[in-house]
Amino acid sequence: MVTDYYLPTLGGVQTVIKAHREALESAGHEVVVFAPLAEPSDDPRIVRLPTARGFAPDGYPFTWTPSAAASALHDGLRRHSIEVVHVHTEMFAALAGFEAARELGIPVVQTMHGRIDVYTRSVLPLPAVTTIMLAAMHRRRMSHDAHLDASAPYAGTRTARRMWRLMVSQANHADHVIVPSKHFATKLVDQGVRTPLTVLSNGLEDTVLAEVGSPSARVLGADDDLRVLWCGRLSPEKRPEVFVDAARRLAGIRAEMFGDGVARSRVSSAAAALPHDRLTVHGAVPQSRVLQGMRHAHVLVSSSLDFDNQPMVILEAIAAGLPVVVTDPDLAEMLPDGGGLVTRTPDADGIVETLRELRDAPDRITAMSAAAIAHRDRVAQRTHLDALLDVYRSVLTPPQ
Repeated sequence: MVTDYYLPTLGGVQTVIKAHREALESAGHEVVVFAPLAEPSDDPRIVRLPTARGFAPDGYPFTWTPSAAASALHDGLRRHSIEVVHVHTEMFAALAGFEAARELGIPVVQTMHGRIDVYTRSVLPLPAVTTIMLAAMHRRRMSHDAHLDASAPYAGTRTARRMWRLMVSQANHADHVIVPSKHFATKLVDQGVRTPLTVLSNGLEDTVLAEVGSPSARVLGADDDLRVLWCGRLSPEKRPEVFVDAARRLAGIRAEMFGDGVARSRVSSAAAALPHDRLTVHGAVPQSRVLQGMRHAHVLVSSSLDFDNQPMVILEAIAAGLPVVVTDPDLAEMLPDGGGLVTRTPDADGIVETLRELRDAPDRITAMSAAAIAHRDRVAQRTHLDALLDVYRSVLTPPQ
């Protein structure tokens, strides 16, 4: 597994890789993770890639230099006798993984986790300029030959097309592409991905399911506040401030936010101006703390819009029996029947309206929670392991 983000930082890519690794190792396979690390690791199966000093965009360690990373990966892949390289990101660790795998004749599987066109627009300073630099550095190590459909609404700007060209080109350099959701897979194919592609849901490892335990359906008492949870990167593409605005407008709730990122100070300042105990911002926490928060919540809210592919936090919420409210209609495909809602509008008004309806209809919360619990086996990584292994086997089998 090669990635630009790994534990202990909090994020969906990190938890996906953790889940893949545990399920594969439980089935008798050897997994080595190559990544820049936020802190040292004593695990010999986690290999630190060269990392920039004093530069950590959005709080994540940054792989640098690409040449040094490719050299480290070349040595590591050969030393561990790696048979398949599974790449999970699009930055320089990922590019180094492609380069080293190509030199050694090892097939590459690429999982496309999310919309870096939205991410770079939201996070990078002066994205119209910095994405030119990013795309140029990417293109120096991997050719860009994608012919995009510029009429698509999400590809309407030069900056967006630049990043879509990067994504599609990287997918086309892989031997197989995995996409966790149908809506993102459709966009990738529409924009020119020709590599064999499998839509394969993410899943949770058995240790997480064991930590969650056997949840009971949520019950909102007559005198209880509605306990609401938000979890994710505190970054503009996740729209955390939309959630804060909704919490400001709605009495009778007690909300918690987990995560860190470039918007942390703005979110914390806005939360501090709310009535006492209305909203608590916890910052970055271990996954176990998020699961603990889920056990005590009545509902999870995702305020992301036109960005996320398949947020792992929603799978965790389903496993915990937590009803889910999303503002992005694309995410409806991952909600269990009866266990989630899409707001009528994607703004704070839509969140307020939906949470108010749930607060005033406690029986509905219990019914949604029961529906999530009934669905929880389908979010287990073991449920999807055979399909993941089939992808690996397909790239190891010579074409007929």
